[in-house]
Amino acid sequence: MKNVVISGSGVFTPADSISNEELVASFNQYVDNFNQQHAAEIERGELEALGHSSCEFIEKASGIKSRHVLYKDGILDPAVMHPVFPRRGEDEIPEMVEMALIAAKEAMAEAGKTAADIDLIICAASNMQRPYPALSVELQQQLGAAGYAFDMNVACSSATFAISNAVNAIRGGTAKVVLVVNPEFASPQVNYRSRDSHFIFGDVCTATIIEAEDTCRSPLAFRILGMRLKTEFSNNIRCDIGYTEHCFETSEPEIAFFRQQGRKVFKELLPLVADVIATEMAAQQVTPDQLKRLWLHQANINMNIFAAKKILGRDPLPEEAPLVLDRYANTASAGSIIAFHQHKTGLQAGDKAILCSFGAGYSIGCLVLEQASF
Repeated sequence: MKNVVISGSGVFTPADSISNEELVASFNQYVDNFNQQHAAEIERGELEALGHSSCEFIEKASGIKSRHVLYKDGILDPAVMHPVFPRRGEDEIPEMVEMALIAAKEAMAEAGKTAADIDLIICAASNMQRPYPALSVELQQQLGAAGYAFDMNVACSSATFAISNAVNAIRGGTAKVVLVVNPEFASPQVNYRSRDSHFIFGDVCTATIIEAEDTCRSPLAFRILGMRLKTEFSNNIRCDIGYTEHCFETSEPEIAFFRQQGRKVFKELLPLVADVIATEMAAQQVTPDQLKRLWLHQANINMNIFAAKKILGRDPLPEEAPLVLDRYANTASAGSIIAFHQHKTGLQAGDKAILCSFGAGYSIGCLVLEQASF
C-alpha cells in the first residue's frame, strides 16, 4: 500500500483578538442592561435574572484566555453582540476562501508545491458560508489549480476526516497531491448573550498538503501510518440553521447558534475518543511509550488532559500534548492542525504521534503519524 505523508501545513490567524477581560466586561454590561430593562418581570417571577460571567469561570471551565476574530466590530457592543461586517457580492471572494488562500500558500511553500502540483482541494469546516458553488472550487480558481475540488462537513472532525479522504484519493489513484483547508469562520455562530458559550469560539484557517511519500520533497514530513474514523449520533452538540428556515412563520431565537450540553458531551464522547485512539494504536502496533506528541482537538483543556491521560496512562508533559486553545479558543476542526503546525518540530525520524479531532455527530477522526526520513 502506497505510503502517504503530510508534507506541509499552514495557519492563517486573524489580526484582531479579544481577551477574556474584554469579553466579560461586554457580557456583564449586557446582563446589567437586561436585568434593569426587565426588572418588573424579574420581580414578579415571570423572568429569570441573568448572571454575570467572569474570567475565572471561563478559564477554569475551558482553559481559554483569548480568541482571534476576523471582525471585532460589534462583538463587544452590548447593544449588538455579533460581528459587524459588510456582505460581499458575487464578484468578491468570501471570507472563508480568503482565509484559505493565505493558509494554503504557507502549506504549499512548506511542502515545496505550486498550484500546478495540486489536483484535489478539499475544503472541510464545521460551517460553510454557502451551500454552492463549493468554496473549494472557488479556492481552486483563485490558486489556479487543476483537477477537482469539493466541500465537506463533519463538524469539529472535518479536518481529520478530510485528510483521510485525501489519503484514500491518493491511494486510489484519483489524486496525486491534495490540499486540505479548514477555514473556521466561527465567530458569527457564537451566542455572545449566553454565559455558557459566549467565550468558546475563535476564527482561524489551517491547511495541509497530503501526497505520496515518493513525491515528497519537504524536509519535515509525517507518514500517515493509520487512520480510524467513527461517528455516533448525538443531540448534545447542535446548530440547526438551514435553508428551510425561511419556510417557517416563527423561528427559535437560538437556532442559528452553536449550543451543547457540555457535561453530557464530556461523559459520553471522551470514552469513545479514547477507544478509537487505543484501537488504532493497537492496529499499528504503537504503544503509549512510543508516542512523542498528541495533537488533540482544542476544545477544552479538561477534555484534552483527560484524553491524554487515558492514552498515555499518566499525566502528559506540556510538550507531549501541546495546547493552543488558550490563545485561539475552540477553533472547531482547525484546532488539532494548529497544534500540529506550531508544535511539530523537535522530533526525530521514526517518532510516533497522534493527530485526533472530535466533536458534534458525535464524530472522531484519529491519525497515527510517524516522522518520515528522507
